[in-house]
Amino acid sequence: MLDLAARVALRGAGRVEPNPMVGAVVVRDGRVIGLGHHRVYGALHAEREAIASCLAQGNDPRGATVYCTLEPCCHTGKQPPCTEALIERGIARVVYARPDPHEVSGGGRAVLRAAGIEAELSGASESAARLSDPFVMRVQRGRPWIIVKWAQTIDGRIATRTGESQWISSARSRARVHRLRGRVDAVLTGSGTVLADDPMLTARGVRVRRIAKRVVVDSSLKTPLDSKLVRTAREFPTLIVCAADLAAPSGENERRAALEGAGVEILGAPAEGGRLRLLPVFEALAQRHDVTNVLVEAGPALIGSLFEDDLVDEAVVYVAPMVLGDDEALASVRGRSAPTLSMGKRMGLWRVKPIGDDVELTYRRSADPSCSARGQNVSEG
Repeated sequence: MLDLAARVALRGAGRVEPNPMVGAVVVRDGRVIGLGHHRVYGALHAEREAIASCLAQGNDPRGATVYCTLEPCCHTGKQPPCTEALIERGIARVVYARPDPHEVSGGGRAVLRAAGIEAELSGASESAARLSDPFVMRVQRGRPWIIVKWAQTIDGRIATRTGESQWISSARSRARVHRLRGRVDAVLTGSGTVLADDPMLTARGVRVRRIAKRVVVDSSLKTPLDSKLVRTAREFPTLIVCAADLAAPSGENERRAALEGAGVEILGAPAEGGRLRLLPVFEALAQRHDVTNVLVEAGPALIGSLFEDDLVDEAVVYVAPMVLGDDEALASVRGRSAPTLSMGKRMGLWRVKPIGDDVELTYRRSADPSCSARGQNVSEG
């Protein structure tokens, strides 16, 4: 039932952020009598949607069990508390996959138990527990969930020695990437990619659920004024991250002024060891721009820096049925020093999806302890 709640919750991807995706299933005598999910930011939460689903079908939820992906909230925000609805409708038991980490909305279990409702945390569904990873990352660490994406040959090359990369993956795989762009809050790349490919970084040919902010890591402000990103900055929000001294309002900087005049927002970042520190950049995106998730489409050096700084939460890799076998072809990630296997960055395989002859591999960082009920008493009512 928690797996089902997770599948239902995914319908809200790209519409509910910065809230978490949440799904709920109402069950009596082993039969599903109601389904609900958080549809859009500001609308009913999943538990109230599921109860409304019950009533619309002529089912009374009194005495039923509600399975939900996240602990029901107990505060009034844009919607009243979910715990209130569960109590009013006489729900007998609530099983949830992950505690709510927020100091404002968390604590629903205690409220439910005080009202005589059994409430338990279950580790039965990893899908349901990890569904709210981006929300938890932002609440607990103050930064967005960071997804890196690349397409590669079987032997791990993203371009030939001359830089040719269009196209390694298939049109179907590229459509999947556009779909992902249309669901995240920001798409980030480096100045090298801008200079080499002149990308738009917009979602095209798919149903767009949200317009992602386009972010370029460009320490010296060398992004061309006639690049597609700059020319369309008034149509699609665009931000360039540069060294803090170039972004400072004091002093004359014609380059910065020209970019800002074109509609680009400039964000300064601290530098260390000759490169920009990326963590403050992501923290600023979360705090100033309400960004919950970021898709990184960049070259191997920037992706390598993200891995080195432990800032990769998810990797989506498209493997095409091609081998280059060329030592000078461009590797997917570079810039790290790892003389031993123990120094490698390990991730867990989350999903494998064939896309025609390509394969889409999704990896995630190891689960946070708050994702599961391991080590907790999950049977106590």
